Amino acid sequence: MQFSFRPRALMRALALALLPLAPTAAQAADARLSAPGAPADLQARLEAASASVAVGPQTGVQEVLAAALSDYRTLVQVLYDAGHFSPVVNIRLDGREAATIQPLNPPRTIEHIEITVQPGPQFRFGVAELTPFPAQSEIDIPPTYAPGHPASTGAIRDAASAGVRAWRRNGHAKAAISGQDITADHAKARLNARLRLTPGPRLRFGKLRLTGQTAVREDALRRIAGFPTSETFHPDLVAKSATRLRRTGTFSSVVLREAEHPNPDGTLDFIAEVEDLPPRRLTFGVEISSSDGIEVSGSWMHRNLFGGAEKLRVEARLSGIGSSNDLDGRLAVRLDQPAKLGPDDSIFYLAEAEHLDEEHYTATRMLGAIGARRTYSEQFYAEAALGATSILAEDIYGKRRFKYLAALLRANYDGRDSRVNPTSGYYLQASATPFLGFDGSKSGLQMKADGRAYRGLGAEDRIVLAGRLQLGSVVGPSLNEISPTLLFYSGGAGSVRGHEYQSLGVPVNGGISGGRSFMALSAEIRGKVSDKISLVGFYDAGFVGEDSFVSGSAARHAGAGVGLRYDVAGIGPIRLDVAYPVDGGSEDGVQVYIGIGQAF
Repeated sequence: MQFSFRPRALMRALALALLPLAPTAAQAADARLSAPGAPADLQARLEAASASVAVGPQTGVQEVLAAALSDYRTLVQVLYDAGHFSPVVNIRLDGREAATIQPLNPPRTIEHIEITVQPGPQFRFGVAELTPFPAQSEIDIPPTYAPGHPASTGAIRDAASAGVRAWRRNGHAKAAISGQDITADHAKARLNARLRLTPGPRLRFGKLRLTGQTAVREDALRRIAGFPTSETFHPDLVAKSATRLRRTGTFSSVVLREAEHPNPDGTLDFIAEVEDLPPRRLTFGVEISSSDGIEVSGSWMHRNLFGGAEKLRVEARLSGIGSSNDLDGRLAVRLDQPAKLGPDDSIFYLAEAEHLDEEHYTATRMLGAIGARRTYSEQFYAEAALGATSILAEDIYGKRRFKYLAALLRANYDGRDSRVNPTSGYYLQASATPFLGFDGSKSGLQMKADGRAYRGLGAEDRIVLAGRLQLGSVVGPSLNEISPTLLFYSGGAGSVRGHEYQSLGVPVNGGISGGRSFMALSAEIRGKVSDKISLVGFYDAGFVGEDSFVSGSAARHAGAGVGLRYDVAGIGPIRLDVAYPVDGGSEDGVQVYIGIGQAF
């Protein structure tokens, strides 16, 4: 039996008002849904959408009846989305069709809910039109919206959205669907769809009006946003202005919305609504290594120092706590001023003081620099900085002071799907540091590169393959003429696990010096045991050479091990790695590393 009527709005309202007067006995209704002839995925979608199937064991009669009545529309919509435009849906409550039950006189109990869905044939498009098109523009119409293809309401919606999007990308900000003619030929199982677009006038950007609670000055907001007043409208330009504001890290919310109506002069104003984050932020971290001891780090940040979204960051690190070496320490202060050279260009000032007590050298370093950053996209940025540094170092060659005027050129591309726990994509970073020595120090060039790639396998990326390649080279002076802070060592959590931090270098006069070339290879297999826990197997290898490029004579070592990851929402995985040296003659035995985030 098929019922096609629906209760009137007045009767629904009256029934809802009087529901408390109706019987409310708790039920343990048994709900079953069958769709003979339907594909398994469609059956699953119907069951997931059904409110009747989801009723709890102690649901009252009124709630069960309401769920059943709402399921008629819900299930039909699911079938329409799947291209079945002549379905029959029966919902029987203890044998009675739900649509025939009077809301004011429901049964006292409901024990069985039986839903039968006859999907009917899957319709195909007979006609699939979308007009008019913007001239000299490509419209990304879904390939499914074409004659002969399976019909669905989703394909129609996607086609309509693609048409509006194409007009908007041609400057018609108020483009909309103005008409639609959709008919179903049940005899032929054909759906004819004709959509008509109204592009509206071609508009230019007008004024940017600012609202919201913010301590950032209005002139700074406008400078950072770089709103393209007077340019032809394009949605990408709107998104770019919003991204520039978010990129400062000052705001918790940034929304740019169009004015409802264009101005008479053919411009369209926008309203920017911004809300500030708390101006100050304090962070703290701890990392433990069985060979390097405990490292503690912290940072303090002010997001809006002078009212122009300037970011001041102070970082401090103390490492080697509990190890056989003396303590290492670092204090760095960085001030970023956004949009000083343009909407996508910022200026930064940097000052650092650092003391290093490594296995093969000690050094005290002072640095001051000024630089600029250009942000090309959310994934790619580049920096250039110029500064002076003074280094007092002692290594196998004795105690020396180095003074350099140095430039830093760096580019960074981050195409990973996640920064803390990636499963796909890749990451690339490259830097070049030409250094000009004075007061007897030699000049040269240091280059570094870091590449990482990730690939997920299986359902929900439960297995992830991760690989990393690091390269380094110093061109110019000989080993004894270069500060050990510019040379390369290998070993530790950042290069080769299973060996002590920076334990591998170039053998010199019975001791060890850093090398002028470096290469490290790392591979990991990460497998999920549960949603929170993962196991990791890894292998690392490192090479350090005396020449500017790694050769077959370079010193080498390798380590392998297993790891455990426990994912903490909002933080990332907590990492525990146990590694053992497999090559390189280390006598340190098993090394243990604990930290936050993946190793790379």
